[in-house]
Amino acid sequence: MMMSADADLMRVLADSLRLRIVTLLAEETLCSTHLIEETGARQTNLSNHLKVLREAGVVETEPCGRFTYYRLRPDVLSSLAGRFADLAATARVTVENDVKRSCP
Repeated sequence: MMMSADADLMRVLADSLRLRIVTLLAEETLCSTHLIEETGARQTNLSNHLKVLREAGVVETEPCGRFTYYRLRPDVLSSLAGRFADLAATARVTVENDVKRSCP
């Protein structure tokens, strides 16, 4: 069973714009100006999504003059990926051993 934190993180990443931001940040650290150019999102919309990602611990910030750069925290994604890998391994064993609950 997925833990609550995992479920919360999946909800955060389920949004298409947030997933696009995460994908872009996987390739390089970017400021909001770069993210606006790449996504076509409006400043206020992008800021709201970045806030959600920061609060979920997916990205961290780095002030640089009048700009703020955003960097992905790969450990958070690795942890979630590990949970999915564990689920896949359990499912593989279940299928191979034909594990099923009998109906009453």
